[in-house]
Amino acid sequence: MSDLHESAALSARRLRTRTALLAVLAEYGALSRSDLGRLTGLSRSAVSSAVADLRAEGAVTEQPAPTGPVTGRGRPAAVVALSRDNGLVLGLDLGHAHITAAVGTGEGTVLGEATALLDIDDHPQRALDTAADLAVEAMRQAGCGPEAVGAAAAGAPAAMDLRTRAVRAPTILAKWIGLDPAAELARRLRMPVAVANDAEMGARGERALGAGRGLNDLIYVKASHGVGSGLVLGGQFYRGATGLAGEIGHIQLPGATSWCRCGNRGCLETVVSVAEVRRRLTHVLASADRGNVPEEIPPLDELGGRPAAARVITDAGRTLGRVLADLVNCLNPAAIIIGGELGQAGTPLVTGVRESIDRYAQPAVADAVEITAGTLGVRAELHGALVTAAESRRTVA
Repeated sequence: MSDLHESAALSARRLRTRTALLAVLAEYGALSRSDLGRLTGLSRSAVSSAVADLRAEGAVTEQPAPTGPVTGRGRPAAVVALSRDNGLVLGLDLGHAHITAAVGTGEGTVLGEATALLDIDDHPQRALDTAADLAVEAMRQAGCGPEAVGAAAAGAPAAMDLRTRAVRAPTILAKWIGLDPAAELARRLRMPVAVANDAEMGARGERALGAGRGLNDLIYVKASHGVGSGLVLGGQFYRGATGLAGEIGHIQLPGATSWCRCGNRGCLETVVSVAEVRRRLTHVLASADRGNVPEEIPPLDELGGRPAAARVITDAGRTLGRVLADLVNCLNPAAIIIGGELGQAGTPLVTGVRESIDRYAQPAVADAVEITAGTLGVRAELHGALVTAAESRRTVA
């Protein structure tokens, strides 16, 4: 198994243990190990192992109890508390049809989460208000208040200018153009909020916690309603001169004629978007079922075993791969990680991308790049926001 696929993730049991401890500490503050065991129902050995892990990561500290004399011959009483430098953070994922807020740690443990379905494209102020409300609900579920949250970050499906922090065209968020999401969210949440394009947040999530661990050169592709990419070059996230790098969805394809939201014809995302792929899947599945149009397309990860559907998805992968082949020639990445809703299609999509890169990229760079679906799925952007918030907190500290 390659290094790319080696998972350093905790076992499900250890993750539940960590989550339980962090949730109790967020609610009650500093606690002794015995109190942690009593409140969580965990064994002494489970508490000890989890505390050791969390201390090593800097998520918690363990100090002598602030009050009370030392009694007996045992070790002085000590209490465990969330670290002020690496404690809880808030992550926001603003999608075209949903908003999710999560409170957790930068290591990927989510303690509280809230989601609302909302068409954000035409309602920026309502979307921002909803994001703030969901943040409060996520804190409530995590058992903490705003004072326990040290930093926040958000991903949004828009191109933002580094110089002004404002949303720029081309964007599907036409009514957001000129708006500064970071300032708007900071005003509502009463804390600084780091905001970046959602594809960059996805790249941050996969690099820290998913398929991109340990890689210094990678391309993350978010293939959803639009198509965008997050670039990691030489270990740094690359945004370009004004922050608008990675807009691969507006690379034009020979022979494609559909109008794009940017005003041009034949952009990649007019051919490879989850809406367009689902439209084609509806047609082929209806044909396979004697013209009966399915009421609902099954999840993309369930369609790989249906030959007609797999062909549609693989063809979309080939189209996407044709554009990515040029990037591979230019950037020589170690990996291309495909996320977003279309990334859920898995093997058929990856196969199509691989075929085009092998055909159109130079052999030396094609052989060096691994193509994979993201391991965090559609949650990559949310986890990327948590990671970014934790990093911004450490930077400020």
